[in-house]
Amino acid sequence: MKTSDPGRKPTVAIIGAGRLGQAFAIALQLSGYPILALVARRRHQAERAAAIFRKPKPRAVAANQLAELPDSDLILIATPDDVIAATAEKLSKILHGDGRRSILHTSGALSSEVLAPLREKGFQTGSIHPLVSISEPVAGAAALKGAFFCLEGTRQARVVAEMIVRDLGASSFTIKPESKALYHAAAVMASPHLTALVDIALQTLAAGGLSKRKAQQVFLPLLKSTVNNLKTATPQQALTGTFARGDIATVRQHLQALSRKELDEGLEVYKLLGLHSLELAEKNGLDSKRVKQIRKLLGSA
Repeated sequence: MKTSDPGRKPTVAIIGAGRLGQAFAIALQLSGYPILALVARRRHQAERAAAIFRKPKPRAVAANQLAELPDSDLILIATPDDVIAATAEKLSKILHGDGRRSILHTSGALSSEVLAPLREKGFQTGSIHPLVSISEPVAGAAALKGAFFCLEGTRQARVVAEMIVRDLGASSFTIKPESKALYHAAAVMASPHLTALVDIALQTLAAGGLSKRKAQQVFLPLLKSTVNNLKTATPQQALTGTFARGDIATVRQHLQALSRKELDEGLEVYKLLGLHSLELAEKNGLDSKRVKQIRKLLGSA
């Protein structure tokens, strides 16, 4: 970020006008950041994304016309992970930093090292990944406020990222660049994999005669109560249900009910997560004989 006017919000150009890029643009504009440009694969896509913003509207730029990017204090790369390296390489051939301008990408799995060509050209480089699920830009912009952001990069890039997080009313933490992939794998297990797990639960209940749509409505209060429990307790403390109690007969009934061919996936997931639930229950003091019996039923005696 340029420092000639400390009270001024940095100007921003965003490369990647998908759900996350638009959510960032909306949230930043509402926080007083001038959004100078939005880049999409094709210009008409960028124009459609830019149309929702208040005046002055961002310039719409196609991905193959990066030379048209206006000068900005910050470039935010919100493209899919697979094209960040190529985007950085293209930018490094047409842009020159002054040691103060920053470029951040929004990938959870990649570190700022993917922006090395730009760092060599005099840019401050880093990453800013919001730990939140965004399925729609407007709701996503609201979700960014209050989210946790994972930050890493050069010192000045982190200062810019921390300022953004602060202005959004959010929170941040830093992580070593070499740990980004591990961090992101954990995040995938906590959210997208949770969605997949819920879908398996819906399929299982649907096998009992309930529609998946109704099953989803039925499970939502249960999911909300679980999340509420986790707000004030560790997973070990929050564990409830069959494995927490060590209900051997119930586990046996579950395994029998899940033995239908069309529920093979659900059965394997039940066994795998059951073993981990059993570990938590054992730490909570579940009788060791019950633990051994249930572990045997799950096929891990």
